[in-house]
Amino acid sequence: MPNANNDDKKSKKRFMTAVALILVTLLILSSVFIYYEYFAKKEIVQEKKEEPKIIDDRISPLDNQALTLEVLRIRHRGLLQKLMTPGLSWRNEPQFYFKTDIDGELSSSKDISTFTKSGTVLYNTWDGINQQNKVVHDCEEEQKTSDITVTLVERVKTGLLGRKFKDTEKDTFHVVYDYRTGRWTGDDSEQDENGYGHIIGATFEVWFNLYQTDWDYDGIPYWTEVNILGTDPKVDDSKLDPDQDGIPTTWEWKWGYDPFKWNNHKVLDPDIDGIENTEEYKMQNYFADPFQQNIYIEFDGMKSEDKISLKRFADKISPHKYYEESGQALIERFCQHGITVVIDGYGWPDGPKNGGGEVLPHVDIMGDTTGDLLRFYSNNFPDERKGIFRYVVISHQAGFSYIAEFNRYDAIAVGTSLGRMWAWFSNNKHAYTPRMYRFIEAGAVMHELGHTIGLVGQYFYGADSNWNQFTSNVSKKEFMSTWGNYVSVMNYYHMYDRKLFDYSDGSNGPPYDQNDWEHIFLPRFEINDLGIEGATFDGPIVDELGQIGRLELGLNEWNYSSVLSDTFKQKINDRSPVDPIKCDWRVYSNKTTETSNGHVIRVYALPMVEPSPAEYVLIDEGYLDVEGTMVWNVMQ
Repeated sequence: MPNANNDDKKSKKRFMTAVALILVTLLILSSVFIYYEYFAKKEIVQEKKEEPKIIDDRISPLDNQALTLEVLRIRHRGLLQKLMTPGLSWRNEPQFYFKTDIDGELSSSKDISTFTKSGTVLYNTWDGINQQNKVVHDCEEEQKTSDITVTLVERVKTGLLGRKFKDTEKDTFHVVYDYRTGRWTGDDSEQDENGYGHIIGATFEVWFNLYQTDWDYDGIPYWTEVNILGTDPKVDDSKLDPDQDGIPTTWEWKWGYDPFKWNNHKVLDPDIDGIENTEEYKMQNYFADPFQQNIYIEFDGMKSEDKISLKRFADKISPHKYYEESGQALIERFCQHGITVVIDGYGWPDGPKNGGGEVLPHVDIMGDTTGDLLRFYSNNFPDERKGIFRYVVISHQAGFSYIAEFNRYDAIAVGTSLGRMWAWFSNNKHAYTPRMYRFIEAGAVMHELGHTIGLVGQYFYGADSNWNQFTSNVSKKEFMSTWGNYVSVMNYYHMYDRKLFDYSDGSNGPPYDQNDWEHIFLPRFEINDLGIEGATFDGPIVDELGQIGRLELGLNEWNYSSVLSDTFKQKINDRSPVDPIKCDWRVYSNKTTETSNGHVIRVYALPMVEPSPAEYVLIDEGYLDVEGTMVWNVMQ
């Protein structure tokens, strides 16, 4: 007889097996369902994301296509040499013009015509800073590039009475404009050694701009807006700031920044000139280039003596004002070393109310311990220029670079009284002539300007040295065999040498000479200076905190990476605004994996300009890709 208990057990076993099979089947079915509903769809979506983007390759669908060449400024480079040469040739302003060839279409700036008249118009100046010109070229629709050649021609009068003339081609440059990106390459290109839209030829220095017809007037071509930036080609992006970093899309695109990624433009200074990117943006209409070093200077003059006296008569002979020839000498000397000096000496047409060229109340003697310079600095130097410009007062009796506010050496006073000037003329065997007056004014300004860029006596004894002044216990013979070898305008003895007008090139060697040009630090005018501790000739002032300590004081959440720093040094090379070998490059990575703005690395630079003072400067930010490779914004 069958066992009922065994049958029950078997039935239960079959039941449990069936349940298990059902559960396994359901699990398999649900897994398949989940796979198809989630993973398969995700793969499909991923495949869709990886599909190549369709490029809208149209060049100018919203406008008739045309190219505009703006010649913003042409400066003749010959005045300094004429100013250093006896004679009157410096008075003769040059005449010149430019010719263009754009895709075979020829034009000339000198040929002017209307419906009824035609004639010739020439530049007749040393510096056409306010004489802008342009050429418009109507090109073929959907043309991708244009070839532009610009030739500078100088007209020289010939013959006994100068009635004849000869036109001589001096400088020529050629670029190729890309209508898709709005950028150009050739003799001038983005981040080259002379700056973008800036050519330094043998005879002329030229600033220019190229742009095409653009529906929304923001300077960003249609192709770039729809294919790269993803912006609306019918909306003006020059007023939009999607990443809210204080600088709009147009400027960031032009200079290579990502307009959708926040950058610390208030601190970034990629060219290490003390003018941060937000300030470069403010000065964009005045030849500012974030990758080309600039020095901006505002000059104000001073009234002559009020009382009728011999002193007042002397002031009429030696007026306390800025001379363009002096400024041009300064501009040219720095141009030779790749630094662009921009001067407001007479007030810019669209400049601030109290810009350059003001005539200040007469002060008989301005000292570095009096409040006169502070008064002028506060009331006659626009606040929006502080931190960008150096402020220079051409006064009656003065000669110093000093602190006006806080501990920044951005104010200069230069004296041009006849008595003061005559003393220097006598010491240097100069005759008193208008030419030499301008030359001496330029030398005095270049000397004091040198203090604002690090050439200071506290660090190098040759600066401000003179055998009959600070070294009165030394004979002239002994002085000439020691510090007399420092042949620089920073040395009082050589300050007005009519064959010099330059910083030293270091050719006489240490310990009494140095190459000044290798020891300048342009941002010195806006950083806290150790000199506030007082001048000393017992030895250079020492920064007790140290450069690295000062840098890391504000980098609590960042770590120094020697590996990343070494990698960066290998890539910077000729893209560096300073000598890459004579610079300490330090790369810091964020301690967290990401930051609010996506930048996890920072690049700092410290030019090795000892004994001149310097500080680390933030030149770029970036991130690390999935392979750990550095990707930075511009220095690549």
